[in-house]
Amino acid sequence: MKNKYYDLIDQTFDFPQDEFRTEDGELYFHDIPLMEIIKQYGTPLKITYLPKISSQIQRAKRMFNVAIAKTDYKGTYNYCYCTKSSHFAFVLEEALKNDINLETSSAFDINLIQELHAQELIDKDKTIVCNGFKKDQYIENIVGIFNDGFRNVIPILDNKNEFTTLNDAVMTAENANAEPMLLGIRIAAEEEPKFDFYTSRLGIRYHDIVSFYEKEIKSNPRFRFKMLHFFINTGIRDTAYYWNELSKCVNVYCDLKRVCPDLDSLNIGGGFPPKVSLASNYDYEYMAEEILAQIKNICTQRGVEEPNIYTEFGSFTVGESGATLYSILDQKQQNDRELWYMIDSSFITTLPDTWGINQRFIMLPINHWDCEYQRVFLGGLTCDSEDYYNADSHANAIFLPKLQKDDPLYIGFFHTGAYQESIGGYGGIQHCLIPAPKHVIIDKDEDGEYTTKLFAKEQSYKSMLKILGY
Repeated sequence: MKNKYYDLIDQTFDFPQDEFRTEDGELYFHDIPLMEIIKQYGTPLKITYLPKISSQIQRAKRMFNVAIAKTDYKGTYNYCYCTKSSHFAFVLEEALKNDINLETSSAFDINLIQELHAQELIDKDKTIVCNGFKKDQYIENIVGIFNDGFRNVIPILDNKNEFTTLNDAVMTAENANAEPMLLGIRIAAEEEPKFDFYTSRLGIRYHDIVSFYEKEIKSNPRFRFKMLHFFINTGIRDTAYYWNELSKCVNVYCDLKRVCPDLDSLNIGGGFPPKVSLASNYDYEYMAEEILAQIKNICTQRGVEEPNIYTEFGSFTVGESGATLYSILDQKQQNDRELWYMIDSSFITTLPDTWGINQRFIMLPINHWDCEYQRVFLGGLTCDSEDYYNADSHANAIFLPKLQKDDPLYIGFFHTGAYQESIGGYGGIQHCLIPAPKHVIIDKDEDGEYTTKLFAKEQSYKSMLKILGY
């Protein structure tokens, strides 16, 4: 009778997969025995597997360069890492091994750029794409690094007033007579009809862009307009909606190119999704090729040379490098149908996207794959009724091995490496004073042997009390 947890997974998915396999009833993640990590560090535990960051960057570069060859595309492909997905030093250090550009979102992001340069991780030729609504400090910092020699910093205008502030800051800077600053504009894309709003709050309306360029930017010698930026909140997907919005964007690019010869780059933002299910079937190669084919086709029809392509992949870059591990403390039978497994942490504090936007991750047990399974609900430690997890991305239920006496069950949520620490307020106060867990970095040496390093201890009560003023 096939009633073990491994049988359930084997019957439901193609398994094992690239990053997951089992041995003696225990889960391996990128050939790393997770039970060994748990025995060494305990739970709850955050882990980051550094080699996955580089492999994702190289994967995207390979896909787009193959697509360029297949479509005979004339422009280049340029990879930007979206720093807001994870600002940790170990993430940036790994990503920067792969000859990438960077994208920023706030004033302090520019301070991070300066620190990377001070540590000799980047030079001043690095392309820095500056997105987001820009307060005065953000603009001041952008102009500051431009005057310090970062000639490839590209502020992307979010609104018309931003240009006035930026222009004034450049005029009053010490290097006002230096070479012009590169510049871009973000299109205010129209969202899907089912979205909470119809037009993105970010960017300038389609119909205003060409006239705004001709009136305010074209004759200004302090700037050289280089980039048009386009991004859809729901990501890059094979839908009529996405292709329609991309077509509108490329046509605006063609309109601008006719009056602005310096324009040579189209930034399609982020949107490649990380894998969030063992049943994931997203065709990355097809999407990369089709995007370039669509852009090339429109440009050919309009008699315009294809633009250089920039992407700003964040979750795709770092998401699949992360995992969060818990132990099951106990079980509670609350009624005839609902059996709760209680984890040794909180979903609200350690995986806030599960609570905030109903995000689903790959969830698997670490051990007991050779035991019978049952349907369960997962509950966190806070007193908040929303601190639970009750469905996977592929099914409206979750199943886990039955608890064994004197042999704890451990579970893992995988591909959690993007956004969770920053949204959860890393190093700060957590709901119900649940401490932030340990964080361990995993790498592999030249011989393929894995190494671990403790990045952060579990948050102490003293650090929380100090923050609270005690």
